Amino acid sequence: MTQRLNGTVAIITGAARGTGEATVRRFVEEGARVLVADVLDEQGRAVAAELGDQAAYHHLDVTEPDDWADAVHAAIEQFGDPSVLVNNAAILDVGSIAAMDPAVLTSIVAVNQIGPYLGIQAVIDPMKRLGGGSIVNVASIDAIEGSNGVAAYTSSKWGLRGLSKAAAVELGRAGIRVNTVCPGGGSSEMTAPFVAEAMDRLKDRTERLPDRPISPFHRRGELADYANAIVWLASNESSYVSGTDLVVDGAFTAGKVEPGAPFS
Repeated sequence: MTQRLNGTVAIITGAARGTGEATVRRFVEEGARVLVADVLDEQGRAVAAELGDQAAYHHLDVTEPDDWADAVHAAIEQFGDPSVLVNNAAILDVGSIAAMDPAVLTSIVAVNQIGPYLGIQAVIDPMKRLGGGSIVNVASIDAIEGSNGVAAYTSSKWGLRGLSKAAAVELGRAGIRVNTVCPGGGSSEMTAPFVAEAMDRLKDRTERLPDRPISPFHRRGELADYANAIVWLASNESSYVSGTDLVVDGAFTAGKVEPGAPFS
């Protein structure tokens, strides 16, 4: 069976764990050579070492233009010009709009929105040399709908969707495709502290809270679901797909399941 990313050179950020790590592994399975980029050096090196010659680790703070220049240079020296960039690195903070420290908002936007912008800037020239490429920005279902407690994160991810669409229009003549994946989940390590806080807040509540929407699927999304979507957008199978949002959430944001209504 032909590997869908055979000969591809990719840079994947936030690649030491979660969706990024799962994506690195799928890319390698599909024949790509990958620069594993993150600030979690020990974890990132371990991922790259396990995957052998097809992967190499590079420290990358996505908020630093010089780090991006170094990362692209490292990818070129190690593997060749990158034809794929996956902007996956992100941070999360949970808090009400009233209580959110502006410095926290600024840090979230810096990583989640400005980081991908800098990444796109950094790969334009090598992708032009290749005659095109694919940029995949990893957002969230929080970029599709709103939710309490995550206004800073949500606004950064909506901004990322806007960036993807503008970049798709601007870079299309160079053969560079830009798309957004909106997963229904992600790194459990990133969300774990906030889940614990939520459980603490709920334990003393006595009033009835609104029911959480029910997913039409009988399972939760898995990292492999998100990684497979990213592989498709990176491959030539999606060669005429650009400027779109690929929502991978098992129809969670498509509507709601009405208890008692007919099912097929």
